[in-house]
Amino acid sequence: MANAEEVLNVLLICGSGASSGFMAANLRKAAKKRSLNMEIKARGEAEIENYIDDIDALLVGPHLAYIMDDIKELTQGTDVKVLLMKPSYYSTLNGEEALDDLLSELNI
Repeated sequence: MANAEEVLNVLLICGSGASSGFMAANLRKAAKKRSLNMEIKARGEAEIENYIDDIDALLVGPHLAYIMDDIKELTQGTDVKVLLMKPSYYSTLNGEEALDDLLSELNI
């Protein structure tokens, strides 16, 4: 993020997009509460390639750890930050903790 005016585009993925949809909603609430300019979408893992050129960060459901190598290949040569979400906040859909983890990874 170059400046405060820019939007941070984040994509959350899970198997089908359902559980990540709830997490994305909670992340949006947490970001809004902190006045962060973020666009957060949730999709199924099969859709990653459709969004790779439009996102700054990719949050991956912990149950998809087994495809992290494939995801890193997809994002190689891009500026996309890939983060495997922690089961501790993903299982409880804790948007605040997920946002803290993301911001820490992005050094924001």
